[in-house]
Amino acid sequence: MASEEKSLHFIEQIIEDSLANGFPQNKLRFRFPPEPNGYLHIGHAKSICLNFGLGLKYNAPVNLRFDDTNPAKEEQEYVDAIKEDLQWLGFNWAEERYASDYFQQLYDWAILLIKKGKAYVDSQSSEDMAAQKGTPTQPGVDGPYRNRSIEENLALFEGMKNGDYPEGSHVLRAKIDMASSNMLMRDPLMYRILHRHHHRTGNEWNIYPMYDFAHGESDYIEQISHSICTLEFVMHRELYDWFLEQIYDENQVKPNQYEFARLNLNYTVMSKRKLLQLVQENIVNGWDDPRMPTISGLRRRGYTAASIRKFCEVIGVAKRENIIDISLLDFCLREDLNKTAPRVMAVLDPVKVVITNYPEGVEELLDAENNQEDESAGYRKVPFSRELYIERDDFLEVAPAKFFRLSIGNEVRLKNGYIIKGESVTKDSKGNITEIKVTYDPDSRSGSGSEASQRKVAGTLHWVAVKTAVEAEVRLYDRLFIDEAPDSHKEKSFLDFMNSASLQIVKGFVEPSLSEAKIGEHFQFQRLGYFVVDKDATSLKLVFNKTVGLKDAWEEKDKKEANLLTNTQKEINKYVKEKDDKAASALLNIIVDNIKSINNFSLLCQTLVKNVKNDNNSLLFANLILHFSDKVKTNDIDVEVLHKLYNMSLKSQLAAARVFVLLNIKSDLVNSPIFEGQILELKNVEKNEKVLEVLTSI
Repeated sequence: MASEEKSLHFIEQIIEDSLANGFPQNKLRFRFPPEPNGYLHIGHAKSICLNFGLGLKYNAPVNLRFDDTNPAKEEQEYVDAIKEDLQWLGFNWAEERYASDYFQQLYDWAILLIKKGKAYVDSQSSEDMAAQKGTPTQPGVDGPYRNRSIEENLALFEGMKNGDYPEGSHVLRAKIDMASSNMLMRDPLMYRILHRHHHRTGNEWNIYPMYDFAHGESDYIEQISHSICTLEFVMHRELYDWFLEQIYDENQVKPNQYEFARLNLNYTVMSKRKLLQLVQENIVNGWDDPRMPTISGLRRRGYTAASIRKFCEVIGVAKRENIIDISLLDFCLREDLNKTAPRVMAVLDPVKVVITNYPEGVEELLDAENNQEDESAGYRKVPFSRELYIERDDFLEVAPAKFFRLSIGNEVRLKNGYIIKGESVTKDSKGNITEIKVTYDPDSRSGSGSEASQRKVAGTLHWVAVKTAVEAEVRLYDRLFIDEAPDSHKEKSFLDFMNSASLQIVKGFVEPSLSEAKIGEHFQFQRLGYFVVDKDATSLKLVFNKTVGLKDAWEEKDKKEANLLTNTQKEINKYVKEKDDKAASALLNIIVDNIKSINNFSLLCQTLVKNVKNDNNSLLFANLILHFSDKVKTNDIDVEVLHKLYNMSLKSQLAAARVFVLLNIKSDLVNSPIFEGQILELKNVEKNEKVLEVLTSI
C-alpha cells in the first residue's frame, strides 16, 4: 500500500485527501477547457491526459468545455479540430459544453455584483486604467468612475449590452482592492464591448465576459470539483475564489483550482500566436503540417495516440517548470511502432545493381518476415530478379576499412536474399555511377540452410527489384527549428532559427506489397526509419511521410557539434604555437570552417561566453566565433560580457586576439564608439604589423 501511495502524483494526492476528508466520490467532476482559437498542440496533450486520466481513475465524468468568450479569435474550425484530436487520442467526454451557453447567467451575475456594489462601469482609456493600477511595488489608486452610483452602472452596463457604445469606450470592472499585493485583484475587468460575430451566438451579444470571470463561474455551473490548470494561473487563484464567493450557494459544490507545470519541449514553440504566424505566413503548410507540434500535425507525421499518451505518462505531473527533451517523445514513438509497424523495403536514393550471373527474365519470390517483434505478423513474398535498386550511399568503389556495405571486390548480403560481390561500375559523362555490376552466390539464399547461406559477410543491405518496384513520393521531415529554445532569445525572432532542411521531398521506390497501402498506415522502412502514408496519397500516387528515424540523429548531431567545438579549441592552441605562416594559415582555415559548420546557436553562444576569461587562446577563440559564425551576432551577447571580451582582447598579449577583436569592434557600430580611446592608445604602442594593418583601417 505504501508503494502505491508513493506512485501518486500530487494532483491525485489532493483528490485522495479530498475523499479522505469526506468529499463524496460521486461529486468528483473534471473538465478540459480549451479556447477554440487554434489547434491543440503537444502541450495540451499533457492536460488532456491528466484530466481525462483522472476521470478514468476515479470513474468520474470529464466535460469538454470550450471557453469561447473572445469571438475576435475563435472559429468553428478550431472547435471541430479539437474534438477530432481528443477522440483520436482515445478520450471521450461526458458532456460537451461552451462558456457561451452561460452568457445569460454570467450577465445576470454581473448585474448582481453591480447591485451589491461590487462591480462598476469604468470609462477610462486602457492606458489610464493601466496607470492607476500601480505597479507590483506601488499600490493602485481609485479611478474617477469607481464610485459611480449603482443606478448609473446598471444603465451603462445595459447600454453596453444593447450595443449603444463603441468598442473600448466602457468596461465592467470588479470592485475589489486597488491596494492589493496581487495586481490581478486591483479591480479586474469582467466585461468588454466587442461588436463581433460569435460562432455560436451570432450577433446576440455586444459584450463578452473576460476569461477570469467566465472560467470559474463556468466551473461552478458545471459543478467541477477540481479545476486543474497550469502554473501561470497561480496568481489568478485568488481572483477565481473571489468571483465564486460572490455567487456561491453552500448546497452546491464549490470548485477549487490547482496548478501543475505545463509541458515545455525543446526545439519547438508552443505559443498559439507563434504557431498561427507560421501558418499565416505560409512557413508551414497549415496547422496539420507534419513539422508542427500540433496534435493534428503529429498525427499526420505518423505519431501514434498510444505514444503520446505514454509520453505524457512518463514525464509525469509536477509543480515545477522544466524543459523536456523532444527525443523522449520520439523514444516513446519508436517503442510503440517497433511493436506494431510492419517491416518493408524501400530505396530512397536509388542506384541500379545488375547481377550479371543471375538469369535474365527470371523472377523468384523470397520470404520476408513482417515484424520480428510480433510472432503473429507472419511472412510476405518479395519479388527478386536480376536488376535491383539499392541506396546510393550503400556503395563505394574503394571502401575504407570500416565500410561494411558494398564495394568492388567485397561481399554483402541482400536482405532475405543472396550474398553478392561488387565487380565493376558504369558511369555517366560527369563521373556519376549509373550502374553497379555484381555477381551472386546461388547457394547463399537466406533461410535455405546451406553452408553458403550461413557464411558471415560484412553487412546486409535492403533493396527492391527494378521490375516490380513502385514509385513513391517520400517527404523527409525533420525538426522545424535548429535551436533548442527558439523563442527564448531576446534580440532574435524565433523565425531566425528555422531549419532550412526540415522538409526534403524525394522520389523513391518501394516494394510492391505497399501498392495497396492505406492513408495513415505505418511501416518501418528497413534501415531507414518509420514512415506513414500521407493523406495526399491516391490510388495513382503513393506519398509517405518520414515519422522518425531508427536512431536519434539529433542527439548524435549535438554531440558531434559539441565535440567539434572542443577539438577546435585544441586547434587554436596549435595555431598559436605554429611558427610557419603557411601551416598556421592552414590551421586557421580549419578552425574557421569548423566554426561556420556549427548550427547550434545556443551552443555557440555558451562556448563564446565561457571563453571570455583571462586566457589569450580562449579570447582568440571567442573572437573567432563572433567574427566567423553567421549564427551569432554582437547583440546576442550580454553587453557586459561583450565589453569584457573587447577590453581583455585589446590588452591581450596575443596578436591574433588583438587582430580579431579589432575586426569585431569595427563591425559593431553600436559599441565601437565606447572603445575609441583604447583603440587610439593601441595605435600609439602597437608594433605587430598585422595588428597595425587593421588599426589603419579603423
